[in-house]
Amino acid sequence: MTCPTAGDGSSAQPTHRAFAILAVCTGNICRSPMVEHLLRDALASAPGSTPFEVGSAGVRGWDGAPMDPPAADELRRLGGDPSAFRGRSFSAVLGERADLILTATADHRRLVLQEVPQALRRTFTLLEFAHLVSAVDGVAEAAGDPSELVSRAAAHRGAARIDAYDLGDPYGQPAAVHRRTAELAHAAVAEIASALTMRG
Repeated sequence: MTCPTAGDGSSAQPTHRAFAILAVCTGNICRSPMVEHLLRDALASAPGSTPFEVGSAGVRGWDGAPMDPPAADELRRLGGDPSAFRGRSFSAVLGERADLILTATADHRRLVLQEVPQALRRTFTLLEFAHLVSAVDGVAEAAGDPSELVSRAAAHRGAARIDAYDLGDPYGQPAAVHRRTAELAHAAVAEIASALTMRG
């Protein structure tokens, strides 16, 4: 096989590394897999040419565990399929290669940054990032450009005006708590997916 040369009528197709997003919670069996599946589905169905890679992990991940059944039920209700999911632990390698890290809580963010301090400007809580990209003009203006969106969100972090930064842990809680957690995650994911893919 020969490589295309200038003027031979061939054109090499540019390759674009996927924009990697990592969702993080405690055990990686409730909140972060919910965000992973919802965000992957939302990005897959959105217009735009940017390829995305979405995964999840837990700061005390239950390696190989399926989703917690009540959380899995909520994901199915929202159109996702948890059947093939298996939990994994967060590692510095995962944090280093992620272009955007979305944590369930501020404490998870702190633990991520203990392992990967260089990820400071690309690590946010889920609710924080959703607010920044949808309600802060200096950030929202970068919609459709994932890298610029993250950069602006970091620069405008102090402009966040929200009552709650944390997506509470529903593990072991009643079905109503799982429902509320899923609805909050779903709404935040919708804002984030729109901002990451919007054009014009």
